[in-house]
Amino acid sequence: MQEDKKNYLTRQSYEEYQNKLKYLQEVERPQVIEELVEARNQGDLSENAEYDAARDKQAAIEAEILKIQHILENCEVIENEGKANIVKIGSTIKAINLSTKQLIEATIVGALEADPFNNKISNTSPLAKAVLGKHVGETIQVDAPNKYKVKIESIL
Repeated sequence: MQEDKKNYLTRQSYEEYQNKLKYLQEVERPQVIEELVEARNQGDLSENAEYDAARDKQAAIEAEILKIQHILENCEVIENEGKANIVKIGSTIKAINLSTKQLIEATIVGALEADPFNNKISNTSPLAKAVLGKHVGETIQVDAPNKYKVKIESIL
C-alpha cells in the first residue's frame, strides 16, 4: 500500500471540512436512516424503489464521511503568519514572468484547495514547485512544458 500524501489545508478550509463532516454525521445520516425505516415499512423490499434510493443515498453519505475523515486525518493546517521572506505553502506571491512581463499573483495552497481561476495554485504545480523556498528578488526557471523564468517581487 502506498504512503498517504499529506493534504495541506488553510485554517478556513479545515474548518469547512469539519463542519461538513459534522453535518453529514448529525443531520444527513439520521435522515437517511429514517428514510430507510419508512421504506422498509412499506413492505416487499425487492420491488421497493424508495428503499433502493435510500440505500444508495446512505452509501453516498457514508463514502463522503469516510473521504472527509481521511482528509482530516492526513492533513496539515497551513498557518499564514503574515509577511514572510521565504515562499512556503500558504504564501501569496507576486512575480513577473520575464518573457511576457506579465505580473503573476498567486496563493500557494494544497492540492485540495487549488482554484486557478481565483489565483490559488497547488503546491504541486510547476510554478509553486519552482518558487517554494525562494526569496524576494530571486529569478527562478519554472519547469513547465514551455519553460519560463519569473522574478519574485513580493511575498505575503
